[in-house]
Amino acid sequence: MSDSVIDTPTPADLSGGGMGEPGEAMAAARTRATEGPWRAGLRKLMRDRTAMGAVVVLILIILACVAAPWYAQHVSQSDPFQSNLDGQITIGKNTLDIMQADTGGLGLGVTPIGPTWRGQYFLGADDQGRDVMARMLYGGRNSLIISFASTVICLVLAALVGTVAGFLGGWVDTILARLLDVLWAFPIYLLAISLSIVLISKGLQIGPINIPSNSLLIPIAIIGVVYVPYVARPIRGQVLSLARSDFVLAARCLGVPSSRILFRDILPNVTTTIIVFAPLMMALNMLTESALSFLSIGVQPPSASWGTIIQDGEDLLYTQPMVAIAPGLAIIVTVLALNFLGDGVRDAFDPRAKLRVGKG
Repeated sequence: MSDSVIDTPTPADLSGGGMGEPGEAMAAARTRATEGPWRAGLRKLMRDRTAMGAVVVLILIILACVAAPWYAQHVSQSDPFQSNLDGQITIGKNTLDIMQADTGGLGLGVTPIGPTWRGQYFLGADDQGRDVMARMLYGGRNSLIISFASTVICLVLAALVGTVAGFLGGWVDTILARLLDVLWAFPIYLLAISLSIVLISKGLQIGPINIPSNSLLIPIAIIGVVYVPYVARPIRGQVLSLARSDFVLAARCLGVPSSRILFRDILPNVTTTIIVFAPLMMALNMLTESALSFLSIGVQPPSASWGTIIQDGEDLLYTQPMVAIAPGLAIIVTVLALNFLGDGVRDAFDPRAKLRVGKG
């Protein structure tokens, strides 16, 4: 058993020495002891330098993607969704073709211009003569929108299913749990690919609502649904544990209505779990969207995402590798930032993580 140290106020603390005002140390200790779990978790998260660094990186990425129209109009001065095979740009005093004659082998065909590392065609052009940097920013907007929206759908559905199953129990729990098991049995990417192929070929018809196959709502709905079991099962287990806890049993014995127990005792304890899942699921959803788009069953033309841009650069790996490398690096940086933020949120808000740290 390790020795424990109990901090006690010194005479200097009580008399104002080293703390400024008398009793300030005791007041600060009482404030930390009485603050709510949300404020305590947020304060701990704000002190996590890694998590805050990840937040800064994510904010910079979001701001850059939001500025995509401005960049295309004022910096790139080109339409990132329009082919520009006959276009030219001026670098210094030289005027260069965007699609340059291939000097290798038999000298047949053309090769897109490489990175200029300045305003126009900063990262070069793709095989259609389009500015890769401008497409990167537009594609980033779609990737972020899809990953965020699908995460919201996933967490809402998972919280609803897991809470209802765990709180009501009985045959309701049995039916919902078996449905989750069925979805769980499918390999996640195989299920997503199967749904994407069907919905992209025919679109989605929900009563009078018709969603075309090239809508971003298709990958948002697919990705949001396929990951529901991975979040709903832990939430269901937590709700089952809470439903059998002493304070819930005491509330039932006192005649407290079930709805009040659900909204005042169960859901506040589940909310922290949902918040912990949010950044981690967003990172996972971004990877899934990129994989589907790379396979041409995610974001459809004329829209773009980081996954579709990687696919555009697949045939240019040996001549203009930056077309595929740049969006790949963007995905890596964004996913790493989301994972670092997720670790910080978990350490700050998940009581089980705090317990594991304390035991260590």
